[in-house]
Amino acid sequence: MKRFLLSLVLAGCALAASAQSKIVTDSIHSKFLGCEQKYNVYLPSGYDAAKEYPVIYLLHGLYGDYSNWVKIGRMKDVADELIASGEVVPTVIIMPNAGDNDVHNYQNGYFNVVNWPYEDFFFQEFLPAAEKKYNCGGCKGKRAIMGLSMGGGGSIVYAQRHPDLFSSAYGMSAWLDNKHREVRGANRPESKLTITDESVREHSALDFIDNAGPEVIGQLKTVKWFLDCGDDDSLMLLSVQLHLKMDQAGLHSELRVRNGGHTWEYWHTALRTSLPFASRNFCR
Repeated sequence: MKRFLLSLVLAGCALAASAQSKIVTDSIHSKFLGCEQKYNVYLPSGYDAAKEYPVIYLLHGLYGDYSNWVKIGRMKDVADELIASGEVVPTVIIMPNAGDNDVHNYQNGYFNVVNWPYEDFFFQEFLPAAEKKYNCGGCKGKRAIMGLSMGGGGSIVYAQRHPDLFSSAYGMSAWLDNKHREVRGANRPESKLTITDESVREHSALDFIDNAGPEVIGQLKTVKWFLDCGDDDSLMLLSVQLHLKMDQAGLHSELRVRNGGHTWEYWHTALRTSLPFASRNFCR
C-alpha cells in the first residue's frame, strides 16, 4: 500500500512538473549565415506538442543575444503571470539570436549586410523551422513580433516589409533610423558596428512610410502597431516621429511615452503591455 501511495505521489509530481512552463534552448544550422544559431523558446504551462499555438518573436537589442530576455528581462515570470491571469492566451515565445556583445568584431543586426544575410536567414530558414518544430504560428493571424532597441526597430521594419506575416508589431525603445547617427560605430571604419549603423539607416522605418504608396499603406493597415519609449531615452524622438508619419499616412498606431530610459527596468515592465497587446490581436 505504501509503495502504491508513493507511486501516486511521484506520478503527481511528474505531472505537475510537466505542466509547468519552461525555457528551451535550441539551435539551428544556417546555410545563409554559415554557422549554428542558438535561440530560446518559452513553452507555456501545459504545452502540448499536438496542439497549435500562436507565436511571438521577441528580439534582443545591440550588445545582446538570445539569452537576454530570459536572464535579464525575466520574461518567463511575466509571461507565466499574464497567461495565468487570462490576459495572454497560451503562447509560444521565440527569442532568436542576431548578435554578440562584442559588436566591433562580430556582426549584429536583423538586416542583410555583407557576409550576414540575416533577414534571409530569419524568414527562409529560422521562422519556418522553429514554427514547425514547436507547432506554433503558421499564419499571420497567429504570429506577432516585438523587441527592444535594435530588436524594436527590427520588429517594426520586419512587419513593414512583411505585413502579410504578422498580426502585430511592438517596438520598445526602437532604433528606427540612424539618419542623425543616433548610434555610432565608434568612428572605427573596421568595426562591425559601423556596418550595423549603416544597415539601420538603409532600412529606416521612417523613410519606409515616407516612400510607401497607397497599395503598401493598405497592406500596413492589416497590422496592429505599438511604439513604446521612455521619456529619458535618446531614441524617443524616433518613435514620436514614426507615430506622426503613420498618422499622416492614415495608419493607426499606439504610442506610449512612459517614465524611464534605455534600461532593462523599462523593457521588463513593457512586457506587461506588449504581451497582452499581441494576444488581443491574434485571430481566435
